[in-house]
Amino acid sequence: MKDSARYSVNDHHESLYTECIKSPIGILCIGASGSGLRFIKIINEVNEKANNPNAITSSAFEQLTAYFNKQLKTFDVPLDLNGYTDFSVRVWMALRNIPFGQTISYLELSRLLGDTKAIRAVGTANGRNPIPIIIPCHRVIGSDGSLTGFALGLDIKRRLLALENPNKFGLIQNSLDFL
Repeated sequence: MKDSARYSVNDHHESLYTECIKSPIGILCIGASGSGLRFIKIINEVNEKANNPNAITSSAFEQLTAYFNKQLKTFDVPLDLNGYTDFSVRVWMALRNIPFGQTISYLELSRLLGDTKAIRAVGTANGRNPIPIIIPCHRVIGSDGSLTGFALGLDIKRRLLALENPNKFGLIQNSLDFL
């Protein structure tokens, strides 16, 4: 693994901290425990009363802002993946090693994990990634180069890939300037 991905798999219950930000792909709700990031979701509107940030949500906010402003290529927010299977965590850690602006296929990802027969399981774990963008599941495409499957929608997947590599994915990069 390229980096020693920091993530917690503790069993104790911790408080949930949240912070919502406006981004070029919609309003993102960032959730974290005291140990690490738990989720990123797209929501319809910001409920200011629901904002209960901590240092981890604030760090994720800053890093996502830099990412959307084309100033950050690698995230280093700690992750809290407590409650997920070892296999899913292995898939997500492998996703973190896909370089910015590059893509791999589900088959290539299965090979990296040592089992090409696990392609469906890899696809399922990829689709259940609770921390999109920071765990870059949008960088996984079909073997034929097609943009397949993304929990946030193919339009957002296309926009994220275009932000990272506008020459390859053909969208004008300026269309994703941070709001």
